[in-house]
Amino acid sequence: MNRVIKFLMISDILVLTSFGLIEPILAIFFKDDLVGGTILMAGLASTIFLLVKCFIQLPFSKYVDSYNYKTRLRWLIFGSFLISTVPFIYIFAKHIYVVFFAQVIYGVGSGLSYPAWLGLWSTHLDKKKESFEWSLYSTLTGLGTAVAAAIGAALSQFVGFTFTFIFVGVLSLIGCLVLFELDRRKNKLEILFKTNYHKKRKLIKGRNTI
Repeated sequence: MNRVIKFLMISDILVLTSFGLIEPILAIFFKDDLVGGTILMAGLASTIFLLVKCFIQLPFSKYVDSYNYKTRLRWLIFGSFLISTVPFIYIFAKHIYVVFFAQVIYGVGSGLSYPAWLGLWSTHLDKKKESFEWSLYSTLTGLGTAVAAAIGAALSQFVGFTFTFIFVGVLSLIGCLVLFELDRRKNKLEILFKTNYHKKRKLIKGRNTI
């Protein structure tokens, strides 16, 4: 498994697992802790997220396909950062409309990061290992989300929503920061490639002058 696939997988596991901590308890938070919060409003919040994500990701995927590795990675980092701000917005939410705003940010971040992530993942899959790498990703994210659901419910009950949201925000930020390692390694590879290229050019030029 190459490094790009490893870091993309680690980043997504951290982000998905962190949000898995709060998925089971969001409806309770909306209903019990927010002004105007009801079960209906909780469902509407999910609808807002999904609609924004769907409206953005399809046109954005066509746009980002025309750009190179670095541009895709930067959009992925930006989208992941937007996603990681959402739990911190929940902390300061007192009214359901603040949550609606957070869901819009969540939808925009997901709509930007998901196409960029898929593009990078698809172009870096190891040959003859595609099924294994997809299955490994699906298994790890599934297990992580399953464990996180139980942990998130326990944290919310015994420690409170605020600590849980902070924990989720920090985890997702770490998932975002992991992506900078891909940018750093890519820069190193480009410098190494350019250095070797110029060395070869000098060597060829020297031979031609003999």
